[in-house]
Amino acid sequence: MRRRRGRPGVVGTMARTAVIAGTASATVGAVNRRGAQKSAEAAQNQAAQQAAFENQAEIADLQAQLDRQNAAAAAPPPPPAAPAAAGGDDVIAKLQQLADLKAAGILDDAEFAAAKAKLLAG
Repeated sequence: MRRRRGRPGVVGTMARTAVIAGTASATVGAVNRRGAQKSAEAAQNQAAQQAAFENQAEIADLQAQLDRQNAAAAAPPPPPAAPAAAGGDDVIAKLQQLADLKAAGILDDAEFAAAKAKLLAG
C-alpha cells in the first residue's frame, strides 16, 4: 500500500474533528459553569445588601421608639396635688403664721381669734 503524503485521510480528519469538538464542548461547559457561579455570587451579594438595608431600617425604627420613650420618661412629673385644707401639718403651719402676725402686732386679739376660728372650722 502506498502511503499518501499531504492531506490526511477520512479517518484522520474525523479524529481531528472529534478532538476539536471535544475541546470546544469542554470550553463551553467551563464558561457556562463560571457564568452560573458569577450569577449565584451576584445574587448572594444582592441578598446580603438587601438584608443589611432592612436591618438598618429596623435599627432606625427601634432607635426612634427608644428616643420617644426616653422623651416621655424625661418629661417633668405632674405638679403635686395641693394639700387638703383640713390637713394637720397645714393647719399647724397656718396657726403658726397667725401667731407670728399677732406677735408682730399686725393682728389684734379679736382678729387673731376670728382667723383662728375660721381656720379651725374650715
